[in-house]
Amino acid sequence: MKSKVIVNPSFRRMDEIFSPADQARLHDLVDVIWGRDERMPPEDFERALPSADALVTSGWHYGDALERAEQLKAIIDVSGGFPLNLDYDACYQRRIRVLSAAPGFGRQVAEFSLGLAIDAARQISYGDRLMRRGEEAYLWDGNVDTFLLYDQPVGFIGYGGLARALHPLLLPFGVSISVYDPWLGEGYLRRQGLQPVSLEALMSTSKFIFVLAIPSVENKAMLSRELLELIQPNAVLILASRAHVIDFDAATEMVLAGRFKLATDVFPQEPLPADHPIRAAEGAVLSAHRAGSVPQGMVELGEMVVDDLEAIVRGLPPRRLQMAEPELSLRYARNRAKRG
Repeated sequence: MKSKVIVNPSFRRMDEIFSPADQARLHDLVDVIWGRDERMPPEDFERALPSADALVTSGWHYGDALERAEQLKAIIDVSGGFPLNLDYDACYQRRIRVLSAAPGFGRQVAEFSLGLAIDAARQISYGDRLMRRGEEAYLWDGNVDTFLLYDQPVGFIGYGGLARALHPLLLPFGVSISVYDPWLGEGYLRRQGLQPVSLEALMSTSKFIFVLAIPSVENKAMLSRELLELIQPNAVLILASRAHVIDFDAATEMVLAGRFKLATDVFPQEPLPADHPIRAAEGAVLSAHRAGSVPQGMVELGEMVVDDLEAIVRGLPPRRLQMAEPELSLRYARNRAKRG
């Protein structure tokens, strides 16, 4: 008899995350309950839950239903993070694996972050704006304030999934990479070919600073005005994870003053207000949270889900999705947001 899996991915669509081949694999592997774009009606969910072996969802919006999940082995979140309002302690006690499809965004965000860094350093978007206004400068005159990524000191704030995807993309440029990540041991970082440093040292010595840290209860506005003032003149700050980590108002003031360059895909409020002053900063490259959600990349989420479901139904550990860890799960800001 096939394992029963509730597939209730709304707000995501089935064809957004599952290719036709992976949808076929999914149905061959398990008995799919629901498996539609619309959110599963609560009464249908309650009927299906007691006999379900796994749940594929976008967030936890089922109240205290976990108490009635009699044989659940896994909760798989395809939103991009771990689910809010889930009783993680109960999951750990009952050996219910909580898994996130966040690794499916790694390559997408890494590629885009590299593009943001090069764009800012070589003034590609800025040069495009000048051309359209008929104000361009050619050759040497157009490169007075530009610089190469090659051979530069690079800093990573956070060495999680996004940073691990970005790291190999930077190696051909011959950069030296320093890392600040208090959740990882220095020995581990050194074995990855990285130099662990203090946050102050990273900010003051890096020509390119990639902000890749997962938002946590500990790093809200961690990049304070005082730390931002340590950034070298004309260096590039690339904000790729969440604006939660930075004093965005202070960063905006400094970029408008020409202190350093900013390339960002995320903002404190989205959509970004039309009158936000960062829109007027010529030293900024702005992107409307587009680093992920590329159609070609999104189907990797579904591939990972099916791959790990294949392991789970065989009584084996999942290998592709990110697993919630007792030491860290309640330190993520989004998991604590509504728990007090």
